[in-house]
Amino acid sequence: MSTPELTNIVRERYGEAAKQAVAGSKSSCCGTGTNCGADPITSNLYSSDESSTVPSLAIAASLGCGNPTALAELRAGEVVLDLGSGGGIDVLLSARRVGPTGKAYGLDMTDEMLAVARQNQQSAGVDNVEFLKGQIEAIPLPDASVDVIISNCVINLSGDKHRVLAEAFRVLKPGGRFAVSDVLTRGDIPAAVRESMPLWTGCVAGALDQEVFLGMLREAGFTAASIEPTREYCGSDAAQLLDDAGLAGMVDVADIDGHIFSGFIRAEKPIAA
Repeated sequence: MSTPELTNIVRERYGEAAKQAVAGSKSSCCGTGTNCGADPITSNLYSSDESSTVPSLAIAASLGCGNPTALAELRAGEVVLDLGSGGGIDVLLSARRVGPTGKAYGLDMTDEMLAVARQNQQSAGVDNVEFLKGQIEAIPLPDASVDVIISNCVINLSGDKHRVLAEAFRVLKPGGRFAVSDVLTRGDIPAAVRESMPLWTGCVAGALDQEVFLGMLREAGFTAASIEPTREYCGSDAAQLLDDAGLAGMVDVADIDGHIFSGFIRAEKPIAA
């Protein structure tokens, strides 16, 4: 499948997810389950203190696999960019962390998600936020304009990950930080899993091997690249991913048990870059 075709499928999937969040249902997500409240990828990512500071619609539209704002060590006055910001939960949390002297951008290609995010911004009364329409392969910001790039289970959805990382490197200031949550793999993954569209839009089939991701970061010019596992998908979690994708009985659970995990990916743009 071509990158434009994949982009359209992802856009449609997440546009529908936004509509369902507005309607009061969370039935489509980064994860394949029909009930994301129990999805092994998306469940229980934010503390009660964090959830209490954002609108309920931001939580309903949250489709990530981690909590990058809690791990990125954001500082007052910094400029943050969230790649694939969805309903805006990580942008709003980032805006509070960087304070009134900082700014948080959210970038998304889906009109429905942008509408939800802007509604959440208005409900939260947060001023130091701007949501941009565009693709993460072509970030609509100038060179060296961002201190920190975050993202929450979105880079795996791209059909051109080399371009995503090149763009992230471009817009970061020298000394800037890449601080991303995503789904990753280790070891061989069955072809049926890699070729499953439900598992691609569910953030699994397009996930990079951890060593490949680190290598691509270095190729893009980043230094100090590292991956910290944050959630392993083993046993019943692995079985649920296969069942939700219609692959139960077609793929042995043992072939993906422990091979898929969420991780926090860190890297830096050299000061001399």
